[in-house]
Amino acid sequence: MTVNDELSIIQQTRAEVMGQKELTGENLFLAWGYPTAFFLLLEFAAIIIWGESWCDWLWIGIPLVGTPLMIHLLQKDYERTGRRTLDQNVILMMWVFIGCASCLGGAAMGFAGVFESCYMAYLSLLCGMGCFLTGIILHFRPKTVCGIIASVLSAMPLFFQGDRWYWQLPIAAAITVVALIIPGHLFRNHVKNYGL
Repeated sequence: MTVNDELSIIQQTRAEVMGQKELTGENLFLAWGYPTAFFLLLEFAAIIIWGESWCDWLWIGIPLVGTPLMIHLLQKDYERTGRRTLDQNVILMMWVFIGCASCLGGAAMGFAGVFESCYMAYLSLLCGMGCFLTGIILHFRPKTVCGIIASVLSAMPLFFQGDRWYWQLPIAAAITVVALIIPGHLFRNHVKNYGL
């Protein structure tokens, strides 16, 4: 076997290993962060401009955009690797749980008549906790720090009640930037530069 043959085998093996890179989900935070921030700000602007009751329903764009994006990204990663690790399944199930908890909690708060006073703080806290736990599981400190900051900031919407409740929307959008968009970009750059 010549040196060229050995180098060729090494290059083929390296290409195969790089092609089997584990599922990282580096774009999932961004797939939820941008639609959430956008639709919260859109709802806030619509309430300021028109002040109609239909403006309160613009948030529905978040799951309508985020869910197909998430499914597409997960399917694309799964097709590439054909497997998921235990950590990846734990993170995925945790975020599915957070999504269900946010929907069920919102419905319960709506029936209890406290939706406008509590929901944005509740949603922000769930996002912050999810970011924190994802950072712990992945051993990625920026996500952990952003999760702590977002969880602390999640109390801010509680200061805007009554006629000023709609100011909770831009605050929740800012918390979304801290909990999802900033750590999403940091994690994507980390995966691109160093792998997971």
